[in-house]
Amino acid sequence: MSKLKVSFYVLSANKAQDFLGFICQLTQTALNKSSQSLIILTDNEERLIELDEVLWANDAASFIPHQRLSAEVSASNANSVAPVLLSQQLPPNFSGIVINTTARPVNDFIAATSNVLVSRILEIILPDDTSVAQGRQKYKYYQQLDYELTHFKV
Repeated sequence: MSKLKVSFYVLSANKAQDFLGFICQLTQTALNKSSQSLIILTDNEERLIELDEVLWANDAASFIPHQRLSAEVSASNANSVAPVLLSQQLPPNFSGIVINTTARPVNDFIAATSNVLVSRILEIILPDDTSVAQGRQKYKYYQQLDYELTHFKV
């Protein structure tokens, strides 16, 4: 069995100014390279609203089909609703790619009783001291789990 791949995207100050645009670009790239479902994890409701709006209006000629995960989206059909989900949690039966914009490692969102199968993790690191420190903590955590780690400065 191959190791879980975790990619860290360390944003420059310029890229961080267009954080939501970068998320759209990364999401579209992941969708183009894979047929798997994708979930964008975020810390708060405000960020979910912003992501929801920007994904619909990403490009004048297209949009990224997505849905905010809510109570009416049951755990059993979460992967079949839309190719991209937006949430503050991982649904129990999610299978696919995770874009993590939170301060915590993705494993913190996986309940012991769930059937979550994460195939790849994409971590976003902003160019501020807090985000960099959190990124280092997550890197060490994933390293201890023997995940395959890469990082990109963008």
